Parts: sequence; C-alpha cells; structure tokens
Amino acid sequence: MIWYPYQQMKTMRQPLKITDAEGVYLYTRDRKLIDSVSSWWCVIHGYKHPALNEAVKSQTDRFSHVMLGGLTHDPALALSQKLESFLPGDLNYHFFSDSGSVAVEVALKMALQFYTNQGIRRDTILALTNAYHGDTFKAMEVGDDEDYHFAFSEKKGVVHIPTEIPALEEAFLTYHDRLTCLIVEPLLQGAGGMLMYDISFLKRARQLCDQYNVLLIFDEVATGFGRTGNRFVADLVCPDILVLGKALTGGYIGHALTAANEKVFRGFYDDEDRHALMHGPTFMGNALACSVALKSIELFENENYMEKIRKITEITRREMAGFSDPRIKEIRIMGGCICIEVYDAKTLEGFQQFAYMRGVFSRPFLTFLYAMVPYIIEEEELVTVLETMKAWFRQ
Repeated sequence: MIWYPYQQMKTMRQPLKITDAEGVYLYTRDRKLIDSVSSWWCVIHGYKHPALNEAVKSQTDRFSHVMLGGLTHDPALALSQKLESFLPGDLNYHFFSDSGSVAVEVALKMALQFYTNQGIRRDTILALTNAYHGDTFKAMEVGDDEDYHFAFSEKKGVVHIPTEIPALEEAFLTYHDRLTCLIVEPLLQGAGGMLMYDISFLKRARQLCDQYNVLLIFDEVATGFGRTGNRFVADLVCPDILVLGKALTGGYIGHALTAANEKVFRGFYDDEDRHALMHGPTFMGNALACSVALKSIELFENENYMEKIRKITEITRREMAGFSDPRIKEIRIMGGCICIEVYDAKTLEGFQQFAYMRGVFSRPFLTFLYAMVPYIIEEEELVTVLETMKAWFRQ
C-alpha cells in the first residue's frame, strides 16, 4: 500500500488516479483537469513536452545512471558548464543531489564546515519565521512551520526572525560572532503560506553577511526559474550558496543543485583530506536528470519564458482586480504565484472537489488557496483557474 504524503491515512479521501497528462492537463478516467499547482510547482513546461521526452529517451539509449564517485560523464559536465554562464555571480561550483531537501542539507553542511575547516567555532544558523526548507532533519531545524514539523520541535542552534530589517539587524548585532549562515526562501515563502516580502530585506542581509563574514544561502527550490517574476532572486541579490530543485528538470525527474561561490569552494580546497565535503547521494548527477535539466534550461532561455511569466502576472492582476470577500484576509500576487489567504481554514473545505467539477486540479492547504500554473498555460486556461477560485466565494 502506498503511504501518501501529508495525509492522515485513516481519514484521507481517495486520491485522483491520473491516467495521462499533456500540456497543462491531467487526465483521470473521466475528467480533464488543468493542473493549477504544476505538480508541487515543478512542471513549468507542462507535461509530455516533446523536447524533454526526447532528451530522456536519447540519454536512456546510452546509459541512465553512473555514480559520480570516481566517475563522470558528459551530461553532468555539460550541465555544470551551462550553469556557470546561466547562474548569476560566481556560483560556479555545483554539487548535485536528488531532492531539494537534501540540497538544503548540503548547503547547511557546507556553511558549518566552511568555518570548521578554518578552525573557527560557530554554531548558530539564522533563519526566517514561517520558513520551510524540506522534511529532512537539518532542513526541519531551520524550518519554522509547526503544521509540518510539530513532532520534531527541538531547534538546536537556530534563531528565527521575521522578514523585517530591524529584527535582522538586531539578530546580527546579538549573534554575529556565532553565525555560520543566514538561510532564506527569497521574496516568496512557499509552504509557509505564499508569504511575500520586499527585496530591501535581502539587500540589507547581503550587507550584514559581508560585514560579519556570515554566509548567505538562498533556497530557491520553489522560487527559482521565474516563479517570483525574476529568473532567480539571486539575480537581484547574489548569495554565497544557491539551492535549486523542482523546476531544474522541468518536473521530469527528482534532481537538485547546491551551487557555491569561489569563497565557499576555497574553504574546502586543501591538501588536508578532512577538509573535503563528505557527502555523496547515490543519484547525484544522474545522467537522465542532467540531460533533461539541460534541455529544460534551453527551453527556458530560447522560448522567452520570462515574457510568459510577465503575461501570467498581468492576466492574474487583471482578473483579480477589485475582487474581495469578507472571508478573505489577503490576496497576494507575485510572478507566477497567486495566493488567497482566508481567516478560517473551514472556508476552503470542499474547494478541491468544487474545482474538480470545473475542470481544475487544486490543492489548498490550511488557510491558503493558491495557484502556481505551468508557464505554458494559455490565457483562457489561466482565466478558468482564476474564475474557479473566485466562484468559490460567490456561491
């Protein structure tokens, strides 16, 4: 029996069985549904994209996987070479892993060991309130979401602050000589409730990290590849370590990246064996994943995806203009994301079935009704998603 995620198995509804998928659509035996959440925000090119299909098939004809321990291969080399020019700044050192959560673990290990290798004792991580960085243990520690991690509430050496500059400055004043890093979901906090904040916070964070020799980590697993309306938030403020996942492979295969700058890499590059980064996921640099990631980046660049995202933002703002309801606390729009936050979670009970009957797959959580659509969505399809959200409140 499948043990499903984030569900009480005793009381869960029967999940929808998908028989096919193409473009922005999921197909059940008797329904055609617009996927308004891009399979947890990763399927940016839609389903069954011919170029991505071919990339996987072509690589499979050669080989599907070899370990990166003592071996290497062209797909991994080509992807790393492409990332050197594609990513901002000098984020030129690429550690691959098999999921966003593991990539966050790698980033935190890099930050902690960076100081240990220099003989500097630092033991505190600065993170944000309402943060979510994954479900592995260190990722849960820097997270701050009681709904996901209530059973693992002990936080060792982690300080959480709100996305307010005075709180940021106070934290650095208090803890700067103990801080290894500041880790953030930049501009958009996903599982914490699609919370959005201003770039000025990140600019000040960069200044303080430079002033006190603290590493800045951007977890762009959810925000990368255009979701905030920027290619990467790292294009605006460059971190020392960047974490990517989800859309990295266009949602085809689980794969993730922890990209470090020259400063971080040099903290490990040594004649001393004990200064090496001792981490190695079995499927890091998987040949299929690297091949499809390379093609996904090519599509993103060559088919002007940033313009597609700007159009999604424009249509969303137009369709939501003037819409309100007493049960709604706030409507937030950023790039390819819209969130309707309500006061009471009971307000959203039944919405998933309501949307299903109107040809939309949606998965609201807690008090958050949101959409993060595939970037290839047509205007009529996007309007259908937004109208479905509004129709719920007009019943």
